Amino acid sequence: MSEAPATILDRIGDTSLLPLRHVVPANGARILLKLESENPTGSMKDRQALAMIEAAEDDGRLGPDGSVVEYTGGSTGVSLALVCAVKGHPLHVVTSDAFAREKLDHMRLLGARLTIVPSEGGGMTGKLTRDMIEAARSIAQDTGAYWTDQLNNEDQLSAYHQMGEELWTQTGGRIDGFVQSVGTAASLRGIAAALRRHHGAIDIVAVEPAESPVLSGGETGAHKIDGVGAGFVVPLWRDDIADRIERVSTDEAVAMAFRLAREEGLFAGTSTGANVVGALRLAERLGPDATVVTVMCDTGMKYLEGYGARLDEGGAVT
Repeated sequence: MSEAPATILDRIGDTSLLPLRHVVPANGARILLKLESENPTGSMKDRQALAMIEAAEDDGRLGPDGSVVEYTGGSTGVSLALVCAVKGHPLHVVTSDAFAREKLDHMRLLGARLTIVPSEGGGMTGKLTRDMIEAARSIAQDTGAYWTDQLNNEDQLSAYHQMGEELWTQTGGRIDGFVQSVGTAASLRGIAAALRRHHGAIDIVAVEPAESPVLSGGETGAHKIDGVGAGFVVPLWRDDIADRIERVSTDEAVAMAFRLAREEGLFAGTSTGANVVGALRLAERLGPDATVVTVMCDTGMKYLEGYGARLDEGGAVT
C-alpha cells in the first residue's frame, strides 16, 4: 500500500503517458501524450510553481510568511496560488482580460489578489506581456514581495529535467521526437536537456503561434493560444534548443483541441492543440517506426467559456 501524500503538493508530477488512437497520421509515427492535466490544478505549471517557490524558500529569498508576486497568463498564476495557499504565502498576480476567465476565477478562489492589465481586443501581444512585467516589477518594489519572474527564473528548469526523466522511463528509452509549445521556454529547454543526456539524436520541435512567429524570425502579432507566444524572444530561449520550429495558428490549435475532445475523449487547452498539430507534422516526417511524444499541457476545463462561444446550439463548431 502506497504512502498517503502529506499535502496536495505531493501529487505534482509522475503523470501518465497515453498513446493517441484516432488523431494520428495514416503512415506516421505513434504519438504519445503526457497527461499533465493530472496535476492538482490540471496544468503542467504546477511543476514550475513548486520548483520556483521551494528554491526561493531554501536559499532565503522567500521567508516563512513572505509574499509572492508574478505576471501570468493564468496557468502559472493558478499553480502559484495553489502552492502559496498550501505554504502560507500571500500571492499578488498580474494578469489580463486576454486570458481565460476560468483561470482568473480559479486564482481568486485559491486566495490570490489580482491586478488586471487591459488587452487590446482580447489578444495576446508583446506589448501586453511587457506591460504585465512592469506592473509586477512595480508591485515587488513597492511591497518587498518575492518576484518569481518566470520569464527569467531558471529555478524552474529542475522541474522539467524531472519531467524529461519521467518521459525517458515511461517510453523505455524509445523516443525519437519531442514537441512542445514555447511560453517561457523552460519546459522545452528542461525536457530537451534531460532527453538529450540519454539520446543526443532525439528530434526536438518547438511550436509557436503562426500569428506571432518571433522565434522563427517573423513579426510579433496578436494570437489567442493561452500560455505561449509572449510576442518577443523570451530570455530562457536558446537557439540550440530545437531542431525545428513549427508555426501553428490559433484556429489550427482550437480545431485540434476540439478533435482531441471528440475523437480521443481528451479535453485540453489550446496549447495542447498546438502541440498535437506539431506532433502530427513530425510524426509524418519520421515515419511509422518512430515514437513522438508531446504534452497535454492542461485541462480544457480552464477554457469552457471561450470554447462554448465557438459552438452553436447543436454542438457544431462555428
